[in-house]
Amino acid sequence: MPETTATPGGGATPSRAAAVRSHGDPRAGHGGADPARLTTLELLRRLAAGPRGLTAEQAEERLVRYGENVAPAWRPVSWPRRFLGSLRDPFTAVLLCLGLVSAAIASWGTACVIMVLVVVSCLLRSGGEHQAGRAMAGLRELVATTASVQRRADDGAAPVVRELPVDQLVVGDVIRLGPGDLVPADVRLLRATGLTVHQAALTGESAPVAKYALDAPPAADDGAAEPPHLCFQGSSVASGSATALVVATGADTRFAAAHPGPARRRTESAFDRSVHGIAWTLIRFMLLTPPLVLLANAALRGRGLATLPFAIAVAVGLTPEMLPVIVTATLARGASALARTGGVIVKRLPALHDLGAIDVLCLDKTGTLTQDRPVVERSVDARGADDPDVLNWASVGSFWTLELAELPAPDSLDEAVLDASAAYGADPLAYDGIAALPFDPAHRLATAVVRRPGTYGRHTLVVKGAVEDVLGRCGRVRLDGAEAELTEGERRRLLDLAATEAAGGLRLLAVAHAERPARGGPYGERDVRGLTFLGWVALRDALAPTAGAALAGLARRGVTVKVLTGDHPGTAARACRDLGLEPGEVLTADQLGSLGGPPLAAAVERATVVARCTAQDKARIVAALRASGRTTGFLGDGVNDLPALLTADVGVCPRGAVAVAREGADVVLADKDLTALDRALTAGRHSSGTIAGYLRITLSSNLGNVLAMLAAGLLLPFLPMLPAQVLVQNLCFDAAQLAYAYDRPAPAAVSGPAVLRPRAVLRYVTVFGLLNAAADLATFGVLALAVHLTDGPGGPAVFHAGWFTENLLTQAMMMLLLRTGRSAPGRRTIGPVHLAVTALAVLGLLLPLSPLAPALDMSAPPPLYYALLAAVLALYAVTLTTAARRYA
Repeated sequence: MPETTATPGGGATPSRAAAVRSHGDPRAGHGGADPARLTTLELLRRLAAGPRGLTAEQAEERLVRYGENVAPAWRPVSWPRRFLGSLRDPFTAVLLCLGLVSAAIASWGTACVIMVLVVVSCLLRSGGEHQAGRAMAGLRELVATTASVQRRADDGAAPVVRELPVDQLVVGDVIRLGPGDLVPADVRLLRATGLTVHQAALTGESAPVAKYALDAPPAADDGAAEPPHLCFQGSSVASGSATALVVATGADTRFAAAHPGPARRRTESAFDRSVHGIAWTLIRFMLLTPPLVLLANAALRGRGLATLPFAIAVAVGLTPEMLPVIVTATLARGASALARTGGVIVKRLPALHDLGAIDVLCLDKTGTLTQDRPVVERSVDARGADDPDVLNWASVGSFWTLELAELPAPDSLDEAVLDASAAYGADPLAYDGIAALPFDPAHRLATAVVRRPGTYGRHTLVVKGAVEDVLGRCGRVRLDGAEAELTEGERRRLLDLAATEAAGGLRLLAVAHAERPARGGPYGERDVRGLTFLGWVALRDALAPTAGAALAGLARRGVTVKVLTGDHPGTAARACRDLGLEPGEVLTADQLGSLGGPPLAAAVERATVVARCTAQDKARIVAALRASGRTTGFLGDGVNDLPALLTADVGVCPRGAVAVAREGADVVLADKDLTALDRALTAGRHSSGTIAGYLRITLSSNLGNVLAMLAAGLLLPFLPMLPAQVLVQNLCFDAAQLAYAYDRPAPAAVSGPAVLRPRAVLRYVTVFGLLNAAADLATFGVLALAVHLTDGPGGPAVFHAGWFTENLLTQAMMMLLLRTGRSAPGRRTIGPVHLAVTALAVLGLLLPLSPLAPALDMSAPPPLYYALLAAVLALYAVTLTTAARRYA
């Protein structure tokens, strides 16, 4: 059976949640006492409560004084705050500053265009995140809705059990729990019958945990990781029933202790690191460019402040001003498509980019790779050989226990046994049921009394349960079809064999039987003695249907998987092997000890499974992997997963996750289908590829134009391009680049993590920027030659027109030739980028010849210029293609 692990707050409830009170005040602390360490009577006295429950007046007074029993939640971010938050993007902030400077020098055209870009970017980002927030609102569910509460009208009245909303519970209330109930608060058990609870959401363990009432506190050194007489909000009753005392509600529960609160903020993500690294390098250069232009023109041409609009235009020309718009539009489009068709809700738009950059995915096992139910792996005899007869006897015990014990809900182990035995043709109805003793958590076994077909005067006891407990009641063992005495050596051999099976990740259900003379009286626990051991049924966790395909898809895409679980190491390793994921070295959190930073990351890199993890262990491992340079994702669904969800670059959870996990995650899988994660990862890499392609092409073009303008500004007696011309050229190029938001990169773009490394981008931009600048400088020579040979009119207007045409044509060529690199020849379909490139080239050729040219101070170049320009562009295309094969 998996061991229990602690969540934030250790094995006890939080300090305020302890609710161990004096002087009749349920909120007054008493020396930090722990309700798990008090006797039942001491606890009732300090809570000013009783086993019959509170009176209506007491409950009302406590509710008014201490508030409702509601878990803390993030307040929804308002749309205006989302809009203003979008201004934190560095490029958006720089554009805003440039727009204000342009307005200050009365360059109204430039200022208006820049401000429009800023507003559009902020609208797209805030609108996309607001839409994701609305989708999330439809997924929010309460931890529980109602609870059975024992209340009294007044001190002299008898207690009455009534259904009340969970938020009306107060400390000191007495509640009733039954199968399927969600535990609505932290409670101390007063009475319990066969109670087991699922607490995977809190601890990560997959099997139900036995709980029972204790009048006296357990010994301090009993080794229990969880108090057996406490149940916590967020768990659910698997079987049995109980009466319990509420000891903590609302923000005082352990459930709330794992909640980070509204003040907690996520650290810098992979998207932030990659884009901001490039952004601040360019921003420094942009801030340096205007002063250099002013000083150079003042020193060499005597123009002084007259060139200030041109200097601002140069800075704007270097800025990838469409980056916020392209990034937001691309991410919003990808997120919208995922929400419509992929069953994925992206709450934070940059998280889609982070998904594409993930190279290591950490995930919980329970509820993610496996389902919360067991299935039979095999049944074996005392020699360890397969024996269907053991499963047959187990099915007889399971069937008649369910039929005769009047359980409120069927046990999952019994259902698994019956499902498996049906395949072997077992027929429990061939036996006559006499009596049943249901599973007892204290003795860890269940007994069914049946009569075999054709036998009278004899009853057969069929017992199944934990191996140690069943063997402790056996005196004989069936070996090779014959019964023999169970010696101490044979008992040790069976225990060792069972330990080996358990280490392999299987849960064992021992099976034994015994013959008794028939009798009419009731059977009791003392009758379960002198059994014959038959063997055991081995069970494993049922695998999530899509988990294997999802893990295979992640491996194909270059994503390393790490399983961080609170479960037993053997159970976790078994699930991985069954899913085709080789567990390799299996570590436990205890083995990692207090390691942190690079040593912890190095240890986890060598392992696939880290078991017995607490919430803090998971977050510590994720933080170490991030610090080592890995882009991390975390997939989990429980309260104990929340710290890791917030620590990872991108946190992912399924729709069925607890409410606080859904609130803290960046991405929510609307369906519990892990292949949706592969779709989300693919969409993220598509978006990242689009953004990276836009950045490389735009920055290369912009850098080449700026270098050429700076050179021309120093060589020519006039400005190489007027601010209005720079603005129109930028608008044309920007409008064409919107096509990137609707482009799909080549298949190679999704084969591996989409990492945007600033140094690699800047090296790429430098190479292609210099090539673009060389093409521009060659154009200057072509213009001069064409005007000289044709004796046509020269001057600034012709120069401006010729360079305007060449700029748009070279930009169109870069958009087309650099977008997919080596994959370009294999892509024959006409897409948005092809249409945008065609429109940009046509505009570059026709605008200087149109009636609008004089308004922009442009005059048509001589025809010879176009012939010479074609030769320059052909040479540029060859050079660009050759360089693209080297750097793409």
